[in-house]
Amino acid sequence: MPTQQMVTTFPVGGVRGRIGRAVELAGRFPLPVIQLLFRLAIAAVFVKGALTKLASWALTVQLFQDEYKVPVLSPDLAAAMSTTFELGCSTFLILGLGTRLATLPLLGMIAVIQTFVYPGAYAEHLTWGSILLFLLTRGAGPWSLDRLLGLEPAEPSRA
Repeated sequence: MPTQQMVTTFPVGGVRGRIGRAVELAGRFPLPVIQLLFRLAIAAVFVKGALTKLASWALTVQLFQDEYKVPVLSPDLAAAMSTTFELGCSTFLILGLGTRLATLPLLGMIAVIQTFVYPGAYAEHLTWGSILLFLLTRGAGPWSLDRLLGLEPAEPSRA
């Protein structure tokens, strides 16, 4: 004998209805705007870091020697690599050119900084990493050179 399940429904009005409408409205926010803002926001973080390093190169190298102590790399090389990646990858993110590729060195930097330099700064690193992972997996969006040059599909497939 088949069993029947009772389904309880709530009226569409009231608080539940208002929440549903708010969620629906938020879901209409254009993804290209979010992608552009993510690109600009994360680029700003890394450009600021690079410009600070360039303002006093001797102090930067000293920081890499005395405080940052990146394993394996010499302080000079670590400072040069980090500054180059911060400026270069940020420029690519702003333009939306090679966006997915540009996220990888920055994610690597975050992993090194979190592991060896500032392990207590996980809140910032989690935020930056989340934005970069979004851009890595979703791309720069339609307002990018990636899309203009055909490096990204017009409509990415959603799995």
